Amino acid sequence: MTRSNPIRTAVAALAAGALMSTAACGLGGSGAGDAKEAERTGKVAGGITFRTLQLKPTFTGYVQAVIDAFEKKYPEVKVNWEDVPGDGYNEKLVADAQAGALPDVVNLSTDSFQLLGDRGLLADVAKLDGDTAGQYVPGAWEQFKLPGKGDSVYAYPWYVTPEILTYNRELFERSGLDPAVPPTSVEQFFDYAEQIAARSGGQYSAFMADPKGRLPGDWQKMGVPLLSPAKDRFTFDTDKAVEWVERMKDLYAKGAMPKESLLKSDDINQLYGGGKLVFGPGSPGFVKDIKRNAPQVYAKTQVAGAVTGRLGHIGIYAQSLGIRKDTEHPDAAAEFAKWVTNGPNQVEFSRRATIYPSNAQGLADPFFSDRGDGKDAETLARAVGADQLKSAALDANTPVQWTNQVGDAVVREVQKAIKGEQDARTAVKKAEEAANRLLADAARP
Repeated sequence: MTRSNPIRTAVAALAAGALMSTAACGLGGSGAGDAKEAERTGKVAGGITFRTLQLKPTFTGYVQAVIDAFEKKYPEVKVNWEDVPGDGYNEKLVADAQAGALPDVVNLSTDSFQLLGDRGLLADVAKLDGDTAGQYVPGAWEQFKLPGKGDSVYAYPWYVTPEILTYNRELFERSGLDPAVPPTSVEQFFDYAEQIAARSGGQYSAFMADPKGRLPGDWQKMGVPLLSPAKDRFTFDTDKAVEWVERMKDLYAKGAMPKESLLKSDDINQLYGGGKLVFGPGSPGFVKDIKRNAPQVYAKTQVAGAVTGRLGHIGIYAQSLGIRKDTEHPDAAAEFAKWVTNGPNQVEFSRRATIYPSNAQGLADPFFSDRGDGKDAETLARAVGADQLKSAALDANTPVQWTNQVGDAVVREVQKAIKGEQDARTAVKKAEEAANRLLADAARP
């Protein structure tokens, strides 16, 4: 899913090689993961450090108010808030882990969660807070489990982004499609794209190629098994995955996607805002951007539930708050992480940014269900996104094994096939082999 929310820009821009650099740094052998896990004492007190990812200055007032309210409730706690840039974030985590200087409560993306979790640097929050699971959307809570670790959960879910479908109603009609009947499966999405290419005369395209943004989500929705039952090897070399590559190649040749979008990340907002693209990014934040930057196209924008395919539910993109495994103040750290991610605080954050609460109580706030008159795309997008979160589930999320490195390795082979430089079956086979090599390398001590 392509994401345009400004909060998430820093996360999406993290260097693809960050995880590779951690292996070179020798984090796994630093001994940090062998530290004894902190246990609650029953006393919420002490000084803790809270690190966020690029929230200043836009959200300084909001975050500081959350901290102030917490310190008022727990006067024996002092929270030191540090906010860091997105660039080099994973590398900074590595350096801090090596130096024994990880924050007590740390904002984690999917990649950085895996980076610390796999190396035993995060506390099991399911053990710290045994009754906490029910407070969060199930798909968000379960996303922070680790393979082979049972029911342990290694981060509190924070804000999330669900998938939705956005499209240009006028271009839909010009292509002979009914805007009231959006695609619901990957195969149908491709069928629509083929018709769009046939009717557009080269004046506009259906969607961006962007294989890295489409995978592994498209494969999951088509019923492709990404991993073995033991989660120890990739198993996506299937007829369905080959079919996906063949369809992408055919659609690319027919002009359903901008040619340049296969190899580089174009400004999708500009293309959609210029009336050159039928389908926009599957992000509620994108609708807000278009309303501000391309009001004429915004007036033609329609919103619907995301393509779900065989899964019948959607994936979510979640930020989280991890607790340092050996924090000196586990009670203060755990209570603060729960405080930041509680219903009222998440709702307030969501009113200031186009994000959603992972907290179930917060998501039930009427703010997220109000559809207005059903005509304003931004209001409708917020409601559709919230409704989609109710069907979020773990098997629709990108598994932690699918790292940036794995995604890059798969995309390299897929791109060659789409350009006609190798056949689809060879591409999928080589992609799985490369992915499994990376998985095996990551498993080595």
